[in-house]
Amino acid sequence: MGTLIQPHGASQLTPLIVEDADKRASLIEEASSLPAIVVTSASASNAVMLAGGYFTPLQGFMTKADAMSVGRSMRTTGGLFWPTPVLNLVADAGGIKKGDRIALRDPNVAGNPILAIQTVDDVEVFSPEEIERLTADVYGTTDRKHPGVAEFLAQGSVAISGPLQVLNYSYFETDFPETFRTAMAIREEISRRGWSRVVAFQTRNPMHRAHEELCRMAMDRLNADGLVIHMLLGKLKPGDIPAPVRDAAIRKMVELYFPPGSTLITGYGFDMLYAGPREALLHAIFRQNMGATHLIIGRDHAGVGDYYDPFEAQDIFKTIPPGSLAIEIFNADHTAYSKKLNKVVMISEAPDHTKEDFVMLSGTAVREMLGNGIAPPTEFSRPEVAQILIDHYRERP
Repeated sequence: MGTLIQPHGASQLTPLIVEDADKRASLIEEASSLPAIVVTSASASNAVMLAGGYFTPLQGFMTKADAMSVGRSMRTTGGLFWPTPVLNLVADAGGIKKGDRIALRDPNVAGNPILAIQTVDDVEVFSPEEIERLTADVYGTTDRKHPGVAEFLAQGSVAISGPLQVLNYSYFETDFPETFRTAMAIREEISRRGWSRVVAFQTRNPMHRAHEELCRMAMDRLNADGLVIHMLLGKLKPGDIPAPVRDAAIRKMVELYFPPGSTLITGYGFDMLYAGPREALLHAIFRQNMGATHLIIGRDHAGVGDYYDPFEAQDIFKTIPPGSLAIEIFNADHTAYSKKLNKVVMISEAPDHTKEDFVMLSGTAVREMLGNGIAPPTEFSRPEVAQILIDHYRERP
């Protein structure tokens, strides 16, 4: 059995899911008589991450003071390293007050079933100036055109803080039964396989040859026992490839091109923040919690548009105090297929190459090709993966 990395800020995971069936049944019964609110999708995905142990050691939604402290210094008021606020924001809390128990209804499932019960520690209002400052701290911009900023500012400015008892994993468990996994389940599988050096790869897109080779390079250079491909299954910005298509494409790639038993294909229930460097740190925390010892951070990790420098998500790890995280980072440069060497390389490691020596395609060019039923060159994309994407683009209205 491999020795697993310790979770963040705790000796063991602190999942907030209610596992016991009798306890869950009595909570569902209690919920029917509690004041209820339909939470935002962001709050619901925070609840799912808390439920699945990914947000260990948090016990629930943050207070205003904790959120502002995290924005300012990446630490809670109690000193825990944490890079992004984990809030239950609403536009109007109605009559909800400190000490209440409230039912949180799921915005993403038909009929808005009860997702969790929250004990209210406080109901606090962020002033417009505070929301603006928190947005700037976390996203590095307050531009409303930034999809993460737009989503954050649309949630409301009333924070309901306090601990949670989560009753289910929303739509993730039912819609992605093969892929959705809690941090607990991934840890158990890593342990069962006897892995101790484990590389995690974050993705919200299908994986092209460059991503595939990047995972191989990381495993090889770190002498890793295994790879966990960990895909985001929550809400994305318009135009991103839907999770089921991405899932199918990644599974096909691993089945055909990775050694049997070397790779776990998993996913997690979270809505993308597009917060660049801060989100990269958050990614590191929940990869540590699921048992990975290393996380690949590539060019423009968790970024969007031109809001962040290409390697800002790597650089932020150099600025945090030593000991903030136990997981280590594998820094990856831009990778591309070299016509000279007939393989994918990191561009920075091929100083004798010119631009013409690489097969370089923009995301827009690739989408256009796929939309027209044309497979990108095999140096860029595996043909079997390209076919899944072509079928997706064909079926779109």
